[in-house]
Amino acid sequence: MKNTRNFTLADHKHNLVINSVHEMVWGFGMAFHSTFAVIPLFLKLLGAPNIVIGSVAGVFTIGIAIPQIFSAFWGGKIKNLRRAIMSVHGLLLPPIVTVGFIFAFIAPTGHNAWIIYYTGYILFALALGIVFPIWADFLESVHIREKRGAFFGVSFAFSSVGGFFGGLVLKRLLSSSIVFPVNFGIGFLVYSFCMVLAISTFLLYRLKPKSPPKDVITFSQFLTGVRGILRKDHNFRKYIFSRILLAANYPAISLYAVHTYEKLQFDISEAGVFTAITVLLAGFSSYFTGKIGDRFGHKHGMVIVFIAYFGALVTALTTETMTQAYLIFIFLGLGQGGFWTSAMSLVYEFAGENDNKIYFALIDSLTAPFVLIFIILSGLFVPIYGIPGVLIGIGIFMVMGILSLGFLTKDPKSVPAEFYPPEAMM
Repeated sequence: MKNTRNFTLADHKHNLVINSVHEMVWGFGMAFHSTFAVIPLFLKLLGAPNIVIGSVAGVFTIGIAIPQIFSAFWGGKIKNLRRAIMSVHGLLLPPIVTVGFIFAFIAPTGHNAWIIYYTGYILFALALGIVFPIWADFLESVHIREKRGAFFGVSFAFSSVGGFFGGLVLKRLLSSSIVFPVNFGIGFLVYSFCMVLAISTFLLYRLKPKSPPKDVITFSQFLTGVRGILRKDHNFRKYIFSRILLAANYPAISLYAVHTYEKLQFDISEAGVFTAITVLLAGFSSYFTGKIGDRFGHKHGMVIVFIAYFGALVTALTTETMTQAYLIFIFLGLGQGGFWTSAMSLVYEFAGENDNKIYFALIDSLTAPFVLIFIILSGLFVPIYGIPGVLIGIGIFMVMGILSLGFLTKDPKSVPAEFYPPEAMM
């Protein structure tokens, strides 16, 4: 049945509750598969090379970037958005269920066991690349634009609440008598179960009335529209340039846990504490950067995010105690929580009345090659200069990126997006 009624504030509030539940369940499960603590330490214990461990956060970004342009094009043809969002989320389950089953019940620990997990991880990231543009379109249809920052901020804050309790359970799991790698495999299966529960909540959202069908265009016409955005939207190009410089941050995120483990030789169950700290502070940051963004502009929220990331890097360079190690993940949580709220809001603000799926896909697709370059360079330089030397180099790029974002890029609220006609845009 078609939805013909207006989308009201009551619908927005209803969806905020559902989205908060969705994010809380997802966040609880994600604590067992975090890219900043669990996965790097898991690969370290499996004997993976440093370049592989340092690539975790970056490969995540590259993997989700590869299919996004195609997903954005296909997404313009979707007729049933609810069915589509549930279907594409279902693609995330096979890789995680498979690696969870393998490490929980077969428990390989040989020299190349890390390849089994890493293959599943890459497939998981590619599946997320299909999900993200459709997810962006779905989220646009369930909230009121003027309350966007608060909607994302509150929702992602609940994700952090779930992640905090997930981190505590993870610590209990990793400090229990369950042997490695069975304990990690069980954690991956917990994440799979949480994904199933979270996906089921899509049935409960109230969606905005469906827009009139757009003209059917070819993929060639679609790419022409994409090139038009890059040619005409100068401020968006400056934002992309800033994000390219800041892409240096991705290998750093994956190196913090391993760097502190090598220096302090802590118990592996501390991964649960790192996760709990990170997501708890992420909840705080998500809420307040959303509020700041709604009032002053989400570009300013993004600047705060990367200042927090830079704080994590500086702390990692000077860490000598576990207290300082925890401080790394406090800064990391402040960065990660605010990042999603600010990044999602900026996508919609840059897009204006245009197709937000395309802007979402462009940001990741254009930054991904540089993420790969930073990963390769980090992997080559770690054996020569060590992790501290690589982190110093990354810090230089981060400072340049923060200055570019703060002083060269204008907040899109102050530069209204130009509308591109249907023949140039979907």
